Amino acid sequence: MSTVELKMPYTEPFDYRQVYEATIKHSPNGIVLADVDHVIRYINPVAKKLTGKGTLEVVGRNFYDIFPHISPISLDSEEAGLELNTGVIQMNGGELHSKFFSIKTEKGIPAYILILQDMRQIYELTSDLRTSRHVIEEMEEILEGSFDGFLVADEKGIVQMMNSSYERLTGITRDELLGRNIAELINPVWMKKSVVVLALEAKKSISLAHTTRNKKNIIVTGTPIFNSRGEIKKVIVNARDISEIYELREELLKAKEMEKLYFSSLKDESYLKGKEDSFVVFSETMQEVFSLAKKVSCFDATVLLLGESGVGKDVIAKYLHNNSLRKDKPFVTVNCGAIPENLLEAELFGYEGGSFTGASKEGKIGLFEAAEGGTLFLDEIGEMALNLQVKLLRALETREILRVGSVKPITTDVRILAATNQDLGDIVKKGEFRKDLYYRLNVIQIDIPPLRERIDDIAPLALHFLQLFNGKYGLSKKLTYDLIKELEDYLWEGNIRQLKNIIENIVIVSNNEYLQPNDLPWHSRHEEAKAAAESERRKEVHIVPLEQAVEQLERQILLKARDELKSTRKIADVLNVDQSTIVRKMKKYGISPK
Repeated sequence: MSTVELKMPYTEPFDYRQVYEATIKHSPNGIVLADVDHVIRYINPVAKKLTGKGTLEVVGRNFYDIFPHISPISLDSEEAGLELNTGVIQMNGGELHSKFFSIKTEKGIPAYILILQDMRQIYELTSDLRTSRHVIEEMEEILEGSFDGFLVADEKGIVQMMNSSYERLTGITRDELLGRNIAELINPVWMKKSVVVLALEAKKSISLAHTTRNKKNIIVTGTPIFNSRGEIKKVIVNARDISEIYELREELLKAKEMEKLYFSSLKDESYLKGKEDSFVVFSETMQEVFSLAKKVSCFDATVLLLGESGVGKDVIAKYLHNNSLRKDKPFVTVNCGAIPENLLEAELFGYEGGSFTGASKEGKIGLFEAAEGGTLFLDEIGEMALNLQVKLLRALETREILRVGSVKPITTDVRILAATNQDLGDIVKKGEFRKDLYYRLNVIQIDIPPLRERIDDIAPLALHFLQLFNGKYGLSKKLTYDLIKELEDYLWEGNIRQLKNIIENIVIVSNNEYLQPNDLPWHSRHEEAKAAAESERRKEVHIVPLEQAVEQLERQILLKARDELKSTRKIADVLNVDQSTIVRKMKKYGISPK
């Protein structure tokens, strides 16, 4: 090879031969050079190591004698630079990857190069690449599956990558961002600032709140990554949705405001401090009930409490006793419908020893005597047998009782309160209840309205029971306005007792801190009923008796009104009837509130 003389900028001749020889000598691959006659002229140190042969063993020998694994070919016809043979050969106890090239010298004489590489290195490199690719793929999957948004920009602010969550949170697509400088997207509508630009300028992590193009509230944080020279090479952006946090904050504020509203409206907040037998008076109708109860409490007159099961007749009875002159004496309750007829007489009046089979030898005092000086509350009085009604009437009129098995009367000083969920006047007409006893009990009558007719009491009662069960179970659940609205629209056939049980149920079962309508046990049943009602409305109309047609039309009107107006009060206003009429007809047609 000739020596080329460079005049500028060098002043001495430059020997390319030395450069080529040094390059071949220090190549990381094994290199073997052969001339046109297939005679090996040079082997570098790496090739010696790979083949296990020294210079004296190789140089001057025929190429195919040393490398019989490579098939002989005609070299004269090959063009320079053509790769003639590639494969894997076995030498020196190992596998070598070989590449065989033809070249031409400056004088056009063919020559040949064999490049050898240890397959173990290739395997290691392949394994490393495969591992690296796997790690990269895993990292990409993790980033892509992350609920938070991620974006990576270079030192100039040009976006290099982003995940799907970033698109979802910001409303900006990959097509809009990838390969573009994020500073170009700054605008006064949905990107007033860029955390990438701010992080590049400040050379530190920057966080800011941001409302996105698709109206989401997010927190974005840009963190610069530095190289060994302290220069920024990338900015990593994390975007997190805080809309849910805002919503929870709003729910909390609403819940606190609701508690404050109801507490401030109640006459006495001490009733809401977790007493199970406490009462809540909010609606105008219940204020009238308690006003009447307080007025008559200081008199010893017999009071008859009327109302559906679960409306709180026992609470009113306890209130009458606690506000009477007998408040320091016993308050005794007996459920006349829960005790068998043959035992109720003994429970009320007591018995003498051995007066009947199974009786105690010492005898036992009855509830009249146990309540001496105080109040005896006869709950479910309408369930009492006729023959026992006679004895009760006598006790009320004479203020004397006879124990079972005794002929000696006992004088008693007891105030009687009675309660029933039945229409006593109606069962008197049927002969199932004594008229004289009815008039004796009904000195003062207090009617307690059902919960569905005192909608204003539902929210404070729900709040009261929530506090009760939060305290009982060590929880801190909260009511939401949507749940309160659902409770107010329900019919409450079980009244306050049912409401109390429902609140206990959702406090225990729900996983939500803020109780929602779908936590209510009847929620799924309502959806099924709605679907059934919709299907029924679509049925073909047939000729039916007029009364039945009127009922069908009434039911359809009520269903439509319920779906659109949601509240029985609103339905009553629109249809120009009393709310009680709407409630009664909805109950008649089996229509549940929404």
